[in-house]
Amino acid sequence: MFQRHFPYFVPLKRIIPAIHLAVFRASNGRFGSKLAGQDMLLLTTTGQRSGKKRTVPLLYVPDGETYVVIGSNWAGPKHPLWVGNLLANPEGRVQVGSKRRRVTAHVAAGAERERLWELVTAQYAEYNEYARRIGGKREIALVVLTPLTAA
Repeated sequence: MFQRHFPYFVPLKRIIPAIHLAVFRASNGRFGSKLAGQDMLLLTTTGQRSGKKRTVPLLYVPDGETYVVIGSNWAGPKHPLWVGNLLANPEGRVQVGSKRRRVTAHVAAGAERERLWELVTAQYAEYNEYARRIGGKREIALVVLTPLTAA
């Protein structure tokens, strides 16, 4: 949606998350944990090639004790890098508000994915448009983050 209506948005796709991350961290989650009314968290993964810690702000949908994050990559043709990082090493960390927790991740499939897709699109219907634009090139990853312990 953004790219179609606001072509100048494309270069901002790297700047906006960096600003969001800085605000979230500087305020210890007081600012940045909501964006346009949507719940946001910080996800830290280990780079699959570099081994470095990488942190990204992501929209999430709670599902009981777990967090569901969406690998839409702005409807791009490839999964976002954080999905690949979690496939290579499923352990990470999340910050939700000021609370930090270790998590383990898996990509939802089958009936679990169908149920979670309904949950996600009920919160943010734009993902249906993202899926339509992607077509059959890939399936948007729904990643379930399950807390391990308090960090």
